[in-house]
Amino acid sequence: MDFDFSKQPGKILNKQKYIYKEPLISVIIPFYNDDKYIDQAVNCVLNQTFPCFEILIIDDGSKDEKSLKKLEEIKKLDERIKVFHKENEGLAATRDYGAKKACKTSKYLFFLDSDDLIEKTYFECAFFTLEINKKATWAYTDSVGFDANEYLWNKWFTTKKMKNENILVSTAMIRKEDFFEVGGYGVKEKSFFEDWNFWLKLLAKGKYPVRMNFYGFWYRRKANSGELNKAKQNKKRAMEIINNTAATVKEEVDAIQYPRFEYNWEILKENFDNKIEVKKEKNNKINILIIVPWMLLGGADKFNLDLIEKLDKNKYEITVISTEPAINTMRQKIEDFATVYDLTTFLDHEYWLAFINYIIDKNNINLILNTNSEIGYAMLPYIKAKHSNIPIIDYIHMEEWYNRNGGYSRDSSGVASIIDKTLTCNKNSEKILEEHFNRNKDELQTVYIGVDENKFNPELYNAEELEKKYNINKKYVIGFICRITEQKRPFLLLEIIKKLRTQKDDFVFLIAGDGNLLSKLKRKIKNEKLEDCVKFIGKVEQTEEFYSACDITLNCSIKEGVALTSYESLSMGVPVISSDVGGQKELINEDVGVVVPCLQKEEDILEFEYEDDEIQNYVDAINKIIKNLDKYKQNCRKRILEGFTISHMVKNMSQILEDTQSKPNQQKIENGQALAKNIEITKELLTKSLIALNIKYTWECEEYNNVYYSKEMHNNISQFGEKMWKYSWYRGLIKLLQKLGIIGFLKKKMKI
Repeated sequence: MDFDFSKQPGKILNKQKYIYKEPLISVIIPFYNDDKYIDQAVNCVLNQTFPCFEILIIDDGSKDEKSLKKLEEIKKLDERIKVFHKENEGLAATRDYGAKKACKTSKYLFFLDSDDLIEKTYFECAFFTLEINKKATWAYTDSVGFDANEYLWNKWFTTKKMKNENILVSTAMIRKEDFFEVGGYGVKEKSFFEDWNFWLKLLAKGKYPVRMNFYGFWYRRKANSGELNKAKQNKKRAMEIINNTAATVKEEVDAIQYPRFEYNWEILKENFDNKIEVKKEKNNKINILIIVPWMLLGGADKFNLDLIEKLDKNKYEITVISTEPAINTMRQKIEDFATVYDLTTFLDHEYWLAFINYIIDKNNINLILNTNSEIGYAMLPYIKAKHSNIPIIDYIHMEEWYNRNGGYSRDSSGVASIIDKTLTCNKNSEKILEEHFNRNKDELQTVYIGVDENKFNPELYNAEELEKKYNINKKYVIGFICRITEQKRPFLLLEIIKKLRTQKDDFVFLIAGDGNLLSKLKRKIKNEKLEDCVKFIGKVEQTEEFYSACDITLNCSIKEGVALTSYESLSMGVPVISSDVGGQKELINEDVGVVVPCLQKEEDILEFEYEDDEIQNYVDAINKIIKNLDKYKQNCRKRILEGFTISHMVKNMSQILEDTQSKPNQQKIENGQALAKNIEITKELLTKSLIALNIKYTWECEEYNNVYYSKEMHNNISQFGEKMWKYSWYRGLIKLLQKLGIIGFLKKKMKI
């Protein structure tokens, strides 16, 4: 997984103004002669999206005047900060001292060392996961090692392993009553593995944690310093203490570990058992709640990122909720511009509506945008019934007839009565919604996704240098960049290469990307003795570099909306040959490329035999463009600048968002109010949707956990899923999903 270690939280103080009642969390920060890092640690706490806390900085006998002065400065930052001074006793005793100073209203303790960091949603996620998992004692996240040593730390929790190795991190939110029940850290010695010893004390009492599966804690690794290194130097005595405590852990204690599917017809909660009164001060902005399935690298996801990044932050404040388990490679980028909650990382489905209601109320949400979230669509009727005055917009990238006979287009149309505006990325999809799904054309609009014309600029790249980099010695370079999966028809590409090879040998196909069919494609290329005219370069991060090395790009897809690769290629001055699917011909006109008729039916996506006419059409298109290559290239970038840039997209989207938020559809409001009278129906329909999705969701949980934990993991599938696996229909459905390529598609998504 790509991770940017430079994106440390707390570099700047950016706290928000909230209205709330009392502290529910006591944050204890031990301090000892540290004027270098504590500012950033305190900023991380003050930047939290959940304000119900107090900060207790416990000075463990500092003598450095500069450090003591720093504490006085920090105390003035916020009325929630208190500073206490005590004699030097070490980290464990300092934490215990701080716990005893916690206010009466706090339910949880949170220990944060003065040089470590946390992400801004840590408190909110940990608080609510402990509120719903009432028997759990502490909640923690996966962690990031940074500074002198950079790494990602994620371990599958087992009691057995904990007795021999500390697989947890030092920072967590702990139920206060449980902390005192085991006597806190309870050791006055310095420089030993105090957090490890404390976790073992809790396990010995049968207490267990919740592991939230996102990177919420940043652990600073200093070169040859810090308490961990001191404990290692004192290893003999430290391990003596650990072994004595580990011996008291007699039974295996199971943790709650996300993601998991743990839902079976329970009554969906609309609120948490304990009402939490928190409200962000009103800001006179459009406060958007965007619901997405995940945050990955793909065309639809790139659209989400571009929109979130480019919207004017003086007008908009954005909250993002994701609904499907995934290794969210784009989460960090989105968090630069929005507050992100991946519901799969800390909540069971039973409480998703409760959390969404809480977020809508707390963040003053006044507009909702759903894009490609199947669960999101299932939740919309309830959300509209509960919050009738909030307008709803959705964005559809394409219809998929092999996926629920329409995919998201069908989902959208099923709840059209409560959606103010449905947006599509091409006119063809808009037409299908109107004619096939009987949608009101006045509620439909096309907004092309666009491309960053400044980033995808051919003047920034030297094509000759890139040809040397990729070891290209042919006159013409034809690019093929995509996921190598059934949807992209890579074996049609193979037939095109074979056919073209019979006519000329002055070309090379540059194939970028990976996927479930890549190895098979490589074998076929080798068997057909085509290796001299094909180069595989794997997944490419800087795609603009790839296009700069190409003369033409090829798209053989059986299904697209408007392909992001087509936008990018044209912006780089490279003509495109594409199958006539989705809205490709709306972008690719006769001046910038060729659109080839798609002669294969969509339901035959798994058939790898192609008509000769379709193969020949591609070959003819290649020859046509090569014959007038310079003329085509001159027109490509101009086509993008005419109206297909990200700037155009954001301008159009912003206008639609503003108009919809300021003038919501009155009929939709009335429809929502009518639903409110029968809100239990919306909850029951959502319940049925969640149960229907359990196979897919359970598989995604399994796949996520298998990617990260492999043999370390056991019992990674929910009890419900285990029971279902015993039934042949369940296994049969999984096999069918595999045959249809859906499992392969999801697996690719999960492992990006």
